[in-house]
Amino acid sequence: MARAPSLPSSDFAPEAPRNCPLCPRLVAFREQAAQKEPTWFNNPVPSFGSPNARLLIVGLAPGLRGANRTGRPFTGDYAGDLLYSTLLAFGFARGTYKADPKDGLTLVDCMITNAVRCVPPENKPLPEEVHTCRGFFKARLAALPKLEAMVLLGRIAHDQTLTTLALRKTSYPFKHAARHTSPDGLAIFDSLHCSRLNTNTKRLTTEMFHDVFRDVRAYLDGLSP
Repeated sequence: MARAPSLPSSDFAPEAPRNCPLCPRLVAFREQAAQKEPTWFNNPVPSFGSPNARLLIVGLAPGLRGANRTGRPFTGDYAGDLLYSTLLAFGFARGTYKADPKDGLTLVDCMITNAVRCVPPENKPLPEEVHTCRGFFKARLAALPKLEAMVLLGRIAHDQTLTTLALRKTSYPFKHAARHTSPDGLAIFDSLHCSRLNTNTKRLTTEMFHDVFRDVRAYLDGLSP
């Protein structure tokens, strides 16, 4: 059984505050979005799910018209359609996903977060922005006492996680459907990001995505007493 990640203490909280000022470029982009769409969330998007979850799913960053609009990870764009339908199919969510934080959907033994909490221009955070947001990510991991497995959606999520856990990237190469185990026994599952670009180009199919979560489901079920 995995132990909760052993991480040094941090001055960061597990969630970034509203109007977080730490990344000037992302602050400016959020403010531009707020001027155009003042009813949108337009803030760092908090994690969604149970603090006692055994599974953590790590995405890249909020989408401009998705989570940045709605305030819930992967809610309001195509990536969320695929992710949440998959979580429902494999028992990691219950209810009905309607791309609205008020849809009543709940996660089961699962939490979703992002490597970077604010929407970046063109969905591309800069390395220094990934580094700055690592404090919140590290605190998020440390606040999950029952964590057993992670699904990392894309290379940025993969690299953010390995750096946070002080794991060598050469020892844990990113590849779709790869499974790694950390020295603490944490199971790490890699997947291509469930973006429309990846699915439209067939780099990622629904079946490929389901295969990852089928493996995760089998792994966690095998740990159950």
